Amino acid sequence: MTDYGRPLEFGYFLVPNAGDPLLQTARSADRLGLDLIGVQDHPYQRRYVDTWTLLSMIAASTERIRVFPDVASLPLRPPAVLAKAAASLDVLSGGRAELGLGAGAFWEAIEAFGGPRRTRKEASEALEEAVTIINKVWSGDRNLRFEGEHYTLKGAKAGPVPAHRIELWLGVGGPKGLALTGRAADGWLPSSSWATPDKLPELHAHIDNAAGAAGRKPDEIRRLYNVNGTITDDGRSEGFLRGPVSQWVDELTDLTVGSGMDTFILWAEGDQERQLHRFAEEVIPAVREQVAQERTV
Repeated sequence: MTDYGRPLEFGYFLVPNAGDPLLQTARSADRLGLDLIGVQDHPYQRRYVDTWTLLSMIAASTERIRVFPDVASLPLRPPAVLAKAAASLDVLSGGRAELGLGAGAFWEAIEAFGGPRRTRKEASEALEEAVTIINKVWSGDRNLRFEGEHYTLKGAKAGPVPAHRIELWLGVGGPKGLALTGRAADGWLPSSSWATPDKLPELHAHIDNAAGAAGRKPDEIRRLYNVNGTITDDGRSEGFLRGPVSQWVDELTDLTVGSGMDTFILWAEGDQERQLHRFAEEVIPAVREQVAQERTV
């Protein structure tokens, strides 16, 4: 069993389909008290609005919820410009921006949109370079310099400095990406569709071993989880994260105290507004209560 003892947070995952009531859903999540709203970043999808434009609109339309790309597509978002965008959004929103980042996928679509096609090794190298560059840009220092295989800085001037310390979360699943998370990131951001519960102990171990080697404590690293499923009404279970409220409460509790996750981002299927309300009003309070009880045993 692994429980890092971190505070629980909850959020909602938005697919930026231009025909959906995106801002209405975001405002509902804000009113319902969720902590975070994440937006998928696939610029090559013709049905989707741009993620950063939507994040800015959400921040302007809400009062307290924090926003982040879930996750930003690095091959189409140069890291220095990405860091500038995140810092700008953080300043304008009063400290409500975080940054999820991925090495890239769907390479044919990325290449069609003008981005590079990278091998797994190249994508891993580029991600590590990007983490370094992003932190340099957020530092506010002048005359930033970096020479990598994929990215460079040649005397760049950083600014504005973020309004708060933006957390950098990596959406990675391979050993090199997990080790990078342990060494240099603030959090790990997988999805339940591929980082299934049975795989979590091994994936955590890669992060924790790298954290220890870098002089960090494993509990410094947030463990987020995009939870893809549906809350059902008929009381029957249709599998993991597909069942009634009681099943969701038990499974999210076990993911916290048994599998080390601490931040759950609902990626709902079906009626989005209804799923959001049920998650916020029925699932979240019960999970908080049950986790608190488990942690006192």
